[in-house]
Amino acid sequence: MIAENKIDIRNRRAGFDFEIVEKFVAGIMLTGSEIKAIRDGGGSINECYCILRSGEVFAKNMNIPEYSHGTYANHEPLRLRKLLLNKRELERIEAKIKERGLTLIPIRLFMSERGIAKLEIGLGRGKKKFDKRESLKAKDNKREMDKVMKKYR
Repeated sequence: MIAENKIDIRNRRAGFDFEIVEKFVAGIMLTGSEIKAIRDGGGSINECYCILRSGEVFAKNMNIPEYSHGTYANHEPLRLRKLLLNKRELERIEAKIKERGLTLIPIRLFMSERGIAKLEIGLGRGKKKFDKRESLKAKDNKREMDKVMKKYR
C-alpha cells in the first residue's frame, strides 16, 4: 500500500486569466530524477503552457528542479514533457482548439493514489479585463457571505 501523497501544485493564475470550459487529467512522461524531485515537493506550473504537435500534447516550461541526489544523469528543469491522453481525448481537444480558439492551460500537478504524477489541464478561453473584475467581486462577495453565515451558526 502506498502512503498518502500530499503533492498538489496549482496554477492559481489559470483560474484568474482564463475561463475553464472543460478539464482533462493527463499522465506525464517523466524520467526517474524528475519524479523523485516532484515527490520531494519541487515543481512549478505557473509559467507552463501546453502545445499540440502532430496529434500529441506537450507541456512546455514546466519547472521541475534538478533532483538533489541526482548524478550526471539528472534532467533539464524546463524540458518539453509529453502528456499522455487517450486518442479520443486528443481528437476532442484538437477539434475544440481549432474551431473555437480555445487554449490548453495546466491547472494542477498532483500525485494519484498509485503514486503516479498527473497533470490536470483545461480548455480555456481568455478573460477580458472586466471579466477579471467580475471574478474578484464574486470572490469578495462569497467571502463576505461565508463570514456572515459563520457568525450566525
